[in-house]
Parts: sequence; structure tokens; C-alpha cells
Amino acid sequence: MDQSIRHPTGPTLVVETEQKSIRRSRRFTALGMLLWDLALILASVVFAYWLRYTANWPEPFDRIVSEVATQNQVEFEAFLPIFLPMMLLLAFQFGRRGLYQVSPRLSLLDQIGIIVSSTLTVIAFLIVVVFLYKPFYYSRLIFAFTGATIILLLAVWRVIRTGLQHWQWSRGIGQERVLVVGGSGLGQDVMNGIVSSPGLGYTLAGYLNDRPVVEENGRATRVYRHLGDFDDLEQAIRTSNSQQVILALPFWEQGRLPEFVMICERLGVEYLLAPDFYQLSFDRVDLHQLSGVPLLRPKEIRLQGINLTIKRVMDVALVLVLAPVILMIGALVALLVRLDSRGPVIFRQQRVGRGGTIFNCYKFRTMVPDAEARKAELVHHNDADGPLFKMRDDPRITRIGHFLRRSSLDELPQLWNVLRGEMSLIGPRPALPDEVARYEPWHRRRLEVMPGCAGIVQALGRSDMSFDEQVRLDIYYAENWSVSMDIRIMLMVIPAVIGGRGAY
Repeated sequence: MDQSIRHPTGPTLVVETEQKSIRRSRRFTALGMLLWDLALILASVVFAYWLRYTANWPEPFDRIVSEVATQNQVEFEAFLPIFLPMMLLLAFQFGRRGLYQVSPRLSLLDQIGIIVSSTLTVIAFLIVVVFLYKPFYYSRLIFAFTGATIILLLAVWRVIRTGLQHWQWSRGIGQERVLVVGGSGLGQDVMNGIVSSPGLGYTLAGYLNDRPVVEENGRATRVYRHLGDFDDLEQAIRTSNSQQVILALPFWEQGRLPEFVMICERLGVEYLLAPDFYQLSFDRVDLHQLSGVPLLRPKEIRLQGINLTIKRVMDVALVLVLAPVILMIGALVALLVRLDSRGPVIFRQQRVGRGGTIFNCYKFRTMVPDAEARKAELVHHNDADGPLFKMRDDPRITRIGHFLRRSSLDELPQLWNVLRGEMSLIGPRPALPDEVARYEPWHRRRLEVMPGCAGIVQALGRSDMSFDEQVRLDIYYAENWSVSMDIRIMLMVIPAVIGGRGAY
């Protein structure tokens, strides 16, 4: 056997030592999270006991019930044989569900979902066991108080911790260095995603490709640090001090995956695979079997039939419920637009809807009246790729327009489009006809669903994403739609809009 593998020395030993240190640090982080959770769970138990037996809340509704409650009061020590196992059960359930995984990281919503489901399961189990063993001895309310307090405290702690973590990451503190293997196509999209979203906790160390990527599809791309070709993977990991490797190879290089995986495993470096399903359109297939042989079938759009009806009912109901608030805010915005500059308050523009139909999309005006006429002279300042036109410091935007765009208040009139059935609350953003004219064939799949006031792109990155990445997310949404997905996107859009992330 190769002695360099059995007994690594030199730079290889340094890399492995660093990776062991990283793994040890992650274990300590996970242990710290576990101990903190146990402390909060214990605090929840103490608070629930105080609320039920000391504060005597809620108060009994008559004297007889009050006397029974007083007679059945139990000392705190009597609950310890119940709540100490509960703490262990919760810790086990949290760990089994992956709550203490440091990498790969769980989203905030996933963490809260694990906390809620695990707590309800354990509390329900305890209630059944306790009241089968000693009925009428313990207060049922104390279990309800305990469960609710555990969920509240752990969720608030996760929100605070995640906020602090993203604040640090967005300032370059504690980020993990990532090496991307593959520089064009999918590799370029991966690198764009890392660079445009520093709050995810990753920093790009560089990329490997057979040649530096300067131009792709006849247009300039972002230039990143080229660390060599594919044969230089081992050396690049050492010199760049990378903590993770993302293998984003084009499909004609997929045969080298085992070689690269072996190198990462030998050096003890974590790796992620980004299969090149984008070029092969395998992201739009369902897997079937025929006598053990896997077969691929194009995936269908889920937003049709009864699903489309459900979504339409939700849209109309939500708009009508919020109509009084929307009208008051809209009236104030209209007044500000009118006072800020001359021209109409509402801007009307033709957009492409579902199936390629053309409709008039309404927004509060955020630009000077002759903005469309001046667009041609600003094309060379375009900050977006693909058929989109975006400009960070667009001189056509009015004073109030900057605020309206960052807060997305300029899009309130689009709720009229929602009521008219031309748009939905959640969906791909409606495109301009001249943008659609420059679509590649696979881009047109996003036109198979109704456009929306906000979508998964706005929730994840807004204008910071490449156009191809936005289209892929829109297609994913159309093919995997569910009511819960719409609710989740709404919850994710709110902080993105408040922070103005990627909006200009």
C-alpha cells in the first residue's frame, strides 16, 4: 500500500490536521447548542410550574374547582422523574432529526419545524404515559404550558442565533472557504451563488477548470480566481486552505468524479456534488422503474387543474382580506409619488403572462416619465445578465422611487392584476415581451405558470442571481408547487423585502 496514504506527511498532513480541527470545532459547537437547548428546556419546565401552581393561571372558574386544584397541587420535585426523561427524549429526537448538524446547515424554518414536531411528539407521549400510570394526579395544563414554552424559547433562540450568524457571515466573519471544481456553466452558477450570498457563510477560494473562464455564450462572465486545471485538485485544496469542495463538473467530465471524491476523502475535506442536470434537463424528470431498470419521464407542471383552482382561491381571499390596509398604504404612496415628480402616479407596462399572453401590468411610477425612451442610451450600463436589464444606479429613478423599489411598495397595484386573474401573489416575475423574445428554448418553461407579485427568486436572492439561476428556480417552483411552498415563500420574502437584499 502507498505509504504516503497510510502515513501522510508534509502539506497533506497539514490539511488533514486542519480538517480534524474543523470537525472537532463543529462537535464542540453542536455540544454547546445541545447544552443550551437543555438549559432552555429546564427553564421552560420551571416557568410552566410557576405559571400553573404559583401564579395559579388560569384562575379556576368556580370555588369547587379551586378547592380541587389546591388539593391536587404537586411539589416541583414530583415532576423531576417526568421532565428529566423528557429532556433526554427531546435531546435524542432533536439529534436524530439533525438539529445539531453544523454542516450541512439547516435553514431557520427547518430548525423551527424540527423543534415544533419533536416537542409535540414527546409531550403527547408523556401525557399518555403519565395519565395511564397516575390519572388525575398531575395537571394536564402544565404539560401544555411546558410544550408551548419550549417551542417559544427554542424558536426565539434559533432566530437570534441565526440572525447573529448571518450578520457575521455577511461581514466575512467565520465563513468557510469553498473550492469549486468546474468553471463554466453549472460551475459558474455555483460561484455566482456563493459570491452573491455571503450571508450563507461561504467564501469562494477559487475554481479549477481546464482553462480560465473569460467568456461564455459570447458574453462576459464574472471573473474568479483560477487555481489550475482539474489535475491540480489536491494541490489547490492545500494551497487555498479550502474547507469544502463543490464538484460542479460539466457532464462530459462526470467520469472523473470517483477520482475527485477519492482525493477529498483522502484529505478529509468535505465535498458536495452539483450534478449537471441543468444541461441535460434532468432536473425536470420523474424517476420510474421497469423491472428494476430506472426510467426518466419529463416532470409535469403541478400548477394546473385543481391545484390552480386552490391557488386562485387563496390569492383572491388573501387580497380581499388585506384590502383595507392595502388601500390605505396605496393612497399614501400615491400621494408621495404625485408630490415627488411630475407624471402619472400609476405606470402601466405590457408584460408576458401564462402561456405567452400579453397583459397590462400596473405599478406605482418610480422613474421619470420618459424612462422608456432613455433606456437605449443606458443599455451598456446593464448590471444583469441574459435578456434582463438592471442598473444599480439608474439615473431615471426618482427620489421616492429608490425607496419604493427597495421596499417593493411600487408593486402594490399589481394586486389589481391578481384580482383580474392575470397574476398570482406567488410565482415567477412577469417578463417584458422583448426579454421573452431573447429567451433560450428551455427558458420558456417558466411561462407555463401564472406570473406572481413575488417568487422564490425574491425570497432567495432577488436581482443578485444570474438569469439562468432565476429561471431554474422558477421552473422548480412550477414543478413542485404546494400550498406549504407558497406559505414558506411568503415568510421568506418578508425579511428579503425589509432588508432590500438584491433590490435595485
